[in-house]
Amino acid sequence: MIPDWRELINKLERHGLDAAEFVALLDWAQDAEAYTAILARAADTARQIFGNRIYIRGLIEISSYCRNDCFYCGLRRSNPQACRYRLSEEQILACCEEGYQLGFRTFVLQGGEDAWFDDTRICRIISAIKQSWPSCAVTLSLGERSRESYQRLYQAGADRYLLRHETADSQHYRLLHPPSLTLANRMRCLYDLREIGFQTGAGFMVGSPGQSKQTLAEDLLFLARFRPHMVGIGPFLPASNTPFADQPPGSVHLTLFLLAVIRLLLPKVLLPATTALGSAVADGRAQGILAGANVIMPNLSPPEVRQKYAIYDNKLTSGAEAAEGLRELKQQMQKIGYQIVTDRGDSPDK
Repeated sequence: MIPDWRELINKLERHGLDAAEFVALLDWAQDAEAYTAILARAADTARQIFGNRIYIRGLIEISSYCRNDCFYCGLRRSNPQACRYRLSEEQILACCEEGYQLGFRTFVLQGGEDAWFDDTRICRIISAIKQSWPSCAVTLSLGERSRESYQRLYQAGADRYLLRHETADSQHYRLLHPPSLTLANRMRCLYDLREIGFQTGAGFMVGSPGQSKQTLAEDLLFLARFRPHMVGIGPFLPASNTPFADQPPGSVHLTLFLLAVIRLLLPKVLLPATTALGSAVADGRAQGILAGANVIMPNLSPPEVRQKYAIYDNKLTSGAEAAEGLRELKQQMQKIGYQIVTDRGDSPDK
């Protein structure tokens, strides 16, 4: 007999759970009463800390080149159908200018692991952003780099770094990645980033091939230990021309449940309602906010390259997902009782 969900949630909020208890909690995801109550509790927790404020980040996808061959990603090196591009420094700064005028105060530079964007180029771009918009935060999501590289990016003025751990189970990690990539190095990167001083983000896909309740329990235990400032999760969405192209997508239902659990586990964490969630279902963003999320990352990339950054199929790039659709996004949030704010939205735990 599994423990009652109320007991598990109360213990989660007070002391945390062990692996077996996390598995037991995940068993309650299919119980309608427990599911509804846990999501409501997470939304209440987020409101107690952040009010009804939703932070926005301007996402700039700077390169679709990647040296890696991750089995789930449409940008993988071995995909001959991937459309490759790189934004110039001038294009990136133009995106920031547009974003600033729209009200964005955080810019997220995201890309594949592209050696062309070496430390010199990235540091020059960070410095230019900070010089032009000193009140804004710069977030990077550029994959695994050396500690020395991360240190240089931090000294250039970068504030945050997003690096999903993808899975905290080493066997599952090997199933998702080629031998050249290891969980040990991914974890080394995350701990280096936090020690250097970055507001650091981790996260994982929900429903990736080979995932189980046990591997999810390991993910939650890792988040409890590491205590990142940000956690990005979204449903696994298959990408054409990858080894996992024919795999089923991850569950939106379970993704929302896990968002709620993470909010209760880490009450002050910055928790996005991700693009993947918005791509999976039409009202995915709103559902994510109602499950305890408090960040949305509209796309500031030049419209002509957005479809080229195809990390999975049918990625949402228009409407409220686009930076120019901010008015529509604000209306969506107002309908469910939230407001988009012009704010850097730093982590309370920074």
